[in-house]
Amino acid sequence: MAKNLLEKVWDAHTVRMLPTGQTQLFIGLHLVHEVTSPQAFDMLRTRDMTVAFPERTYATVDHIVPTLNQARPLVDELAEQMMVALERNCAQYNIPFSDLNTDTQGIVHVIGPELGLTQPGMTIACGDSHTSTHGAFGAVAFGIGTSQVRDVLASQCLAIDPLKVRRVTVNGALGPGVYAKDVVLEIIARLGVTGGVGYAYEYAGSAVDSMTMDERMTICNMSIEGGARAGYVNPDATTFEYLKGRPFAPSGAALDRALEWWSSMASDSDASYDDEVMFDGTTIEPKVTWGINPGQSVGIGGRIPRPADVVDAERDSLAEAVEFMGLKAGSLIRGTAINVAFIGSCTNSRLSDLREASKVVHGHKVADSVRALVVPGSKSVRLAAEREGLDQVFIDAGFEWRGAGCSMCLAMNPDRLEGREVCASSSNRNFKGRQGSPTGRTLLMSPAMVAAAAITGEVTDVREILAQT
Repeated sequence: MAKNLLEKVWDAHTVRMLPTGQTQLFIGLHLVHEVTSPQAFDMLRTRDMTVAFPERTYATVDHIVPTLNQARPLVDELAEQMMVALERNCAQYNIPFSDLNTDTQGIVHVIGPELGLTQPGMTIACGDSHTSTHGAFGAVAFGIGTSQVRDVLASQCLAIDPLKVRRVTVNGALGPGVYAKDVVLEIIARLGVTGGVGYAYEYAGSAVDSMTMDERMTICNMSIEGGARAGYVNPDATTFEYLKGRPFAPSGAALDRALEWWSSMASDSDASYDDEVMFDGTTIEPKVTWGINPGQSVGIGGRIPRPADVVDAERDSLAEAVEFMGLKAGSLIRGTAINVAFIGSCTNSRLSDLREASKVVHGHKVADSVRALVVPGSKSVRLAAEREGLDQVFIDAGFEWRGAGCSMCLAMNPDRLEGREVCASSSNRNFKGRQGSPTGRTLLMSPAMVAAAAITGEVTDVREILAQT
């Protein structure tokens, strides 16, 4: 019987069916960071339990780390306490740990693929909602809560509800200045922020097939913003080439065996799906969010919706978003002034993201009214960017060049908005208070679009700047 990738991976990792109707699922890789793990480890100690498979667990520090001064002890007392707790827990339970003293530290969803920990056919869990990122490799990856972190540490298993699969097909070549971020914002805008509840999204089509692994990670990263539990792309030659030579990826004869198994995990050509939707990639233009959830976005040529433009059920949320953002319904999104430009996050902080943004800022200066920063997703990304001279391009333009971490994406660190500042951000969430200020406002867009906004001081069509280079 033909199966899709989720069915194959699910079957391969099923321990048993539970009386609740849930599946007891074996977790192939458990990623750990400093925020959601301390209580989980404490619960193990309380029960005199140990970590079942420390070799299938990997830790890093990312959420609370400052991106300027990383000297120990950290200035923030709570951040230092969380750092110390993770260090102690990893040492006690023999868990590999990319700490601040290593060259492999970074955002957990950046270093997992970089190190080759993330592989096709895996089940992957982490106490972070954007674990869906790893689905780009043909894995079934999802975020979990602290009590589930405890369960995986203790048993390497989770009790989880079965998922339906929606195939999201994007065909056609993307135009200049249109990136994976624009594609996923278009998907969320059309399907809604709750449209994916109960589903995993399988991304397919010629536009997805032609994407790099970095681009596929961007797409899968924001699956959760559309309500989906997971999102994935079937593994292919692009996937396999990316993994070759990575520290934790198989090599030699083991790689040959792995390639055969990885390939077998891809969805069968005649697999069935619970739902299918189609997108024309040629019609997608650069996207910008205007509201307070990732589904509230328009193309760069679009206008803030009017109440008459939306169904009755959405009018209250429209009114709330327009009021909070200080925008006028019916006005163009283009030209909206910004105060801060942030390039970073687990969505868009990889080397290719920085390359694309640097093309935009090269030869330009950040507007006097804008505070701009670039935060690489990992130390590896930072070093690679510096070898290419990208850091100097950004610095010359007036950007701050920072160390690796989550930074302004969620502001559990010193990088945060102040007051009513408006931030052009390459991150994944534009909720009220997300970037550290209860009244701060976030406009999500691609790194290249953030770069364009930084140098003009307002939301700008990046295609116009690229056409001049």
